[in-house]
Amino acid sequence: MRDLRISRRLLFIAGSGAVGVTVLNTITGCSSSPSSSPGAVAPAPASGSATPPPGGTANGGWQRVNLSFVSAYILVRGNTAAIVDLGTPGSADAIGQGLAAAGSSFAAVRHVILTHKHDDHAGGLGSVEPLTPNAKIYTGAADVPEIVAAKELVPLKDGDEVFSLQVIHTPGHTPGHIAIFDPASGTLLPGDALRNANGLSGPDSQYSENMTQAAESVKKMATLDVKTILPGHGDPFTDNAAEALRKLAATG
Repeated sequence: MRDLRISRRLLFIAGSGAVGVTVLNTITGCSSSPSSSPGAVAPAPASGSATPPPGGTANGGWQRVNLSFVSAYILVRGNTAAIVDLGTPGSADAIGQGLAAAGSSFAAVRHVILTHKHDDHAGGLGSVEPLTPNAKIYTGAADVPEIVAAKELVPLKDGDEVFSLQVIHTPGHTPGHIAIFDPASGTLLPGDALRNANGLSGPDSQYSENMTQAAESVKKMATLDVKTILPGHGDPFTDNAAEALRKLAATG
């Protein structure tokens, strides 16, 4: 892994429009910037417009916090919020602004789900955890020992449910990697098990521990009734997501 000094453009999609702020930060990443990769299929439409995502956060939809090369996602249902992944260390301010843009706040967060142990997804925990005293923090069981937290982490396994979201064990990138699936909307949050790097692709082999398992995890996700894919790296995939995922699974 390598240190990267980058200027992060943070973008929140909200009903009132787009809100942006730039932050300069040094991070250690587990994935390179989006680029083409073998087996990639069907580029997704670019994000960044002021149009809210389908469903909108007020109706149980999703909101992306774009941290330039990695994303966190916010799910708001009524007065309760969940966050999936936390970005790099020091991302709390950006996530807080994302919650505000979604009409929520850290006080409303009851669930923080980390898809895996890598620092660009779990690194923000140190700054977010003190701001979410009402939240349980979850990650895949095999990755629990690798994540430092003030409170005890809740280990998740395949088939568990959090916030009406299904937990899908998707090992390969890391042993405990999990994807999160909302069956009500068909929204899949695959962490790093999928990327949108100029098209839908599996995890970056440079930072993955078992690519054979990773390919099997892609096939597993392809059996879901997916309508939208919200990857950790790359833009949300909202058009023909199921077809793209099935094509990718067939190449593995």
